[in-house]
Amino acid sequence: MATETETFAFQAEINQLLSLIINTFYSNKEIFLRELFFEIAENKEDYNKFYEAFSKNLKLGIHEDSQNRTKIAELLRYHSTKSGDELTSLKDYVTRMKEGQNEIYYITGESKKAVENSPFLEKLKKKGYEVIYMVDAIDEYAIGQLKEFEGKKLVSATKEGLKLDESEDEKKKQEELKEKFEGLCKVIKEVLGDKVEKVIVSDRVVDSPCCLVTGEYGWTANMERIMKAQALRDSSMAGYMSSKKTMEINPENAIMDELRKRADADKNDKSVKDLVMLLFETSLLTSGFSLEDPNTFGTRIHRMLKLGLSIDEDDEAPENDTDMPPLEDDAGESKMEEVD
Repeated sequence: MATETETFAFQAEINQLLSLIINTFYSNKEIFLRELFFEIAENKEDYNKFYEAFSKNLKLGIHEDSQNRTKIAELLRYHSTKSGDELTSLKDYVTRMKEGQNEIYYITGESKKAVENSPFLEKLKKKGYEVIYMVDAIDEYAIGQLKEFEGKKLVSATKEGLKLDESEDEKKKQEELKEKFEGLCKVIKEVLGDKVEKVIVSDRVVDSPCCLVTGEYGWTANMERIMKAQALRDSSMAGYMSSKKTMEINPENAIMDELRKRADADKNDKSVKDLVMLLFETSLLTSGFSLEDPNTFGTRIHRMLKLGLSIDEDDEAPENDTDMPPLEDDAGESKMEEVD
């Protein structure tokens, strides 16, 4: 009976808040915000229920109301790399910031599950930075209007311009790695052509071989996905909707180091081209983009599986391989069989 009473009380409170929103939110936002702090902001459980119901309204307020953005931003709640199952606020994030940290890091995606193991979080987590998960379709619109909170700039973990503190030893090592992998970066760019704007040595990934980063002021992979969906799959808009991508390679990853050795030995080795294409398509997925041709990607993976299982394609029935495309995009017989 106690549970029913509590539920009824909350429902009554929500009804009062809904009436308050309808009658005053768009005409007098100061009243709405003041009444909301007094009514439920102090009660965490009730606020979470309210937020679940009205979070989109608050985010629209961020997008549309320039005068009250900071106040509305205080009401926003997110999951983060340090919040566990609980929702956290931007204010709470600021209280947990590392000494000397001047930026609030966030990542956008279609779900918490999709972003929590993202390669973009590897270096940030290793250095102890908290990253906010923004996984509502409206989040990126709203955060683009907010830009900062309590003097701290909001920075996307998936875009260019991410700068992390480094010791002098780390900076020296990074410069040495850039020089060492300069040749491979050029080879990868030649193979991928206009699929990427440039290829550089990364300082944001730790375990993953590579990732695809978008411009600081351009669309993220998540925004590209949303906009393509809004375009109702109009293929004529595909080029316009695509984000400009930079491929960042991890020089300390064993795959990239072996690829460097092969490219240094013979940059025209077709196995290098095949592997570059596989790495690019895989990084599209891990970086939050969608594949333009999933079937070709699947074929590449199947060929790799055959190679790993020492299956000789000549031993299979011819009809099984008739429509098998080469692993690289240009014409000619693939030499993927040469990969050890």
